[in-house]
Amino acid sequence: MQAYIIRRLILIIPTLLLVTLIVFFTARFIPGSVIDQMIATMGAESSVADIELTTKVMQEKLGLDIPIWLQYGRWLGVAPYPDKGPTYPAAGFNGVLEGNLGQSLWTGRYIIEELRNRFPISLELGLIGIFSAVLYSIPIGIYSGIRQDTPGDYIGRTIAILAISVPSFWLGTMVVVYPSIWWNWMPPIEYAPIFKNFSANVVQFIIPGVILGLVAGGAEMRIMRTMMLEVLRQDYIRTAWSKGLSERVVVMRHALKNALIPVVTMIGLRVPILISGSIVMETIFNLPGIGRLEIEAITKRDYPIISGVNLIVASFVLIVNLIVDLTYAWLDPRVKYK
Repeated sequence: MQAYIIRRLILIIPTLLLVTLIVFFTARFIPGSVIDQMIATMGAESSVADIELTTKVMQEKLGLDIPIWLQYGRWLGVAPYPDKGPTYPAAGFNGVLEGNLGQSLWTGRYIIEELRNRFPISLELGLIGIFSAVLYSIPIGIYSGIRQDTPGDYIGRTIAILAISVPSFWLGTMVVVYPSIWWNWMPPIEYAPIFKNFSANVVQFIIPGVILGLVAGGAEMRIMRTMMLEVLRQDYIRTAWSKGLSERVVVMRHALKNALIPVVTMIGLRVPILISGSIVMETIFNLPGIGRLEIEAITKRDYPIISGVNLIVASFVLIVNLIVDLTYAWLDPRVKYK
């Protein structure tokens, strides 16, 4: 087990290196330029000469006047920055490997500071979504599996199909629009930190979090039902029934653990989907998380923020998948790590 964990941790290193290549270069390949965006704010009165001079100064200031591979090396921390003065990045190696994701091209604020303030918001929203998905999908999936072709099973399968079919952005929009028309009620639009105003924070996060959970839980419910049906037909389950054990003991003690393994895998795979869904939810419900930060950065072509946010999200997904893999050993000791 320890050797497996060490191998998985070592494997994360080249994976993250590949991720840095992808997130850096895809951000630079977005149509448009941050220089164009900045020049557009200068107004139409600027002459062509002023624009050309400003473009050259901005490119040098932002470090965009050098080859893109050198930009990547400096961002990663394997190529040093030159000493150009206090208004430029610090000289020497000062990149991702040193714990520095860079600074915003627009505000100059360090990205680590932005993520420190915004990541807990997205994490809270995602945790509520995962908890909501597990809370309703697994019990209903178990019930549908042990009560196959009953009215309750048909209702559960209908709920699962609706959850899979309805997009989160549509459901979130309906929740915002129609209650305001019918009852003059809208979700809170001003963010309330959890440690300053707990009740307001819960009210603000519970609706988008439950929406994410409802949409994400449909697939888990279907898989839980399918696996429960398959496990209940196994020989060792028949043996448990023949011993006179109660239904609760057979299902919860003997069948559930084996049926949960694919569901745990699906939950791990759902983390990126929840993150992408949280981008929409944060925009609809005005939550200042990393999803909204990403949207704002893409709009302004703020390359360091785009790359930094994507790198942090990818690292988080890798860690979650590692935890999911290690959970197999607890659920099923027969799983061998080779």
